[in-house]
Amino acid sequence: MCMKKFNWKPYVFWIALAEGVGALAGWLTRDGLDIYKQTVTQPPLSPPPFIFPIVWAILYALMGIGAARVYLTPASNARSRGLLLWLVQLAFNFLWSIVFFNLQAYAFAFFWLIALWLLILWMTISFYQVDKTAALLQIPYLLWVAFAGYLTFGVWMLNR
Repeated sequence: MCMKKFNWKPYVFWIALAEGVGALAGWLTRDGLDIYKQTVTQPPLSPPPFIFPIVWAILYALMGIGAARVYLTPASNARSRGLLLWLVQLAFNFLWSIVFFNLQAYAFAFFWLIALWLLILWMTISFYQVDKTAALLQIPYLLWVAFAGYLTFGVWMLNR
């Protein structure tokens, strides 16, 4: 019986790309985050600050695993679309942090987050056409960004 060799390099690449973008966003917004923690009124159900990096590390890993799974499928329009959407939503994710924490443009950040959520949904649907598991791995991300929408809207309303 011959076992198929596991191709781990694409997983390392896509996970590292996602985690790296998240880490860069965190580093670039660290000062804005400190100001945010000290001055912003937060809505009910806001998790303690230590929860966010844990959740995001897990979500970026799931994003990367999903992208790697899609990347490893045979070339197709659906595969190309899914990976392009993955990159676009990752860029939107990155920029949201800057808009929210550094610019403190909470209204704009809320509408930006709606666009991000729609991009994630579109990416997930595209992933589903190529690799169902890759799509299912995006569900926690969709749910967390929906929750982030509630938090962002609450911050906007409470800090006008």
